[in-house]
Amino acid sequence: MTDVTKPLRRGWTTGACATAATRAALMALWGEGFPEKLRITLPKGERPEFALSYRAEGPGWAEVGIIKDAGDDPDVTHGAEIRARVTRSMGGASGVVFKAGEGVGMVTKPGLPIPPGEPAINPVPRQMMTDQVTEMAARLGQSPDIEITISIPGGAEIAQKTWNPRLGIKGGLSVLGTTGIVRPFSCAAWIASIHRGIDVARAEGLTHVAGCTGATSERVVRGLYDLPEGAMLDMGDFAGGMLKYLAKHPVPRVTIGGGIGKIAKLAQGEMDLHSKRAQVDFAFWAKEMNDPELAQSNTTLEMYERKGADFARVVAQKALAAVEARFGGRGTTFDIVVIDRTGEIIGRAE
Repeated sequence: MTDVTKPLRRGWTTGACATAATRAALMALWGEGFPEKLRITLPKGERPEFALSYRAEGPGWAEVGIIKDAGDDPDVTHGAEIRARVTRSMGGASGVVFKAGEGVGMVTKPGLPIPPGEPAINPVPRQMMTDQVTEMAARLGQSPDIEITISIPGGAEIAQKTWNPRLGIKGGLSVLGTTGIVRPFSCAAWIASIHRGIDVARAEGLTHVAGCTGATSERVVRGLYDLPEGAMLDMGDFAGGMLKYLAKHPVPRVTIGGGIGKIAKLAQGEMDLHSKRAQVDFAFWAKEMNDPELAQSNTTLEMYERKGADFARVVAQKALAAVEARFGGRGTTFDIVVIDRTGEIIGRAE
């Protein structure tokens, strides 16, 4: 028997679902009735099909829900219902006006693509929905003055599993998407969130930010420097993604914190710290520590147990040197904090 690896199935972004729901609701509002299914054209020309999960209408409004299918990506919004209610604008408002319904957040901090005080509906989804209004209004002889309210039942709870609270998006989820397509296990979404965190920190005038590999290192580093929540960047394995963006959008001081295994990879010059894409080079560390037996180690922890604090100190120093070699000289000061699994600091370099 042979194992055949199936290609991972793509899905559709929250913005694509909101756009499809908007189009279906406009069809009902403007006399064409609710469709069972419909297609929309995404920014790169693809035309996925969406089925309606909810429909309602009343005088001057119509509402449609579509269940988000994120494909094989472990997206926290997979299975959420994205609803769009379209209402004829009253009171002289012109064009398309966006509002946040249940479960959609509001932007409260500068530095994001949408200004404070606006619903967290990103520019590309806004344009996609506006295009639907413009095209259909012209075809059906209707006024394009429309209010679009996006809601995601349960979105406030789901948002607690995202970066939104830290980014200052309060009360719910963001309506995201640049292509309309969710690519399974894409690094792009995580790295984009790191970038948004940097943008917000800079907009708030923060002079010290920290990127950490996990929850323990984040807790320790934040306490060590008494940093505000907005200074903490969800770096994870993406040290390179964070540092490359900081090179173009600098902050005066950057701390990198993590466990000794991840920081050892950084010290080797690796910028993607994931175990599938970077391995600890035991021969490298045997040479650095002048101990040939380290080359036979199975784990970084084993090397640390053999060499103790000296090893952690060298790891921190080499990591700092690797970061400064690639990203130094731009007015940013770096430092490294190495933390064990109990939350104790075992190595530092600055």
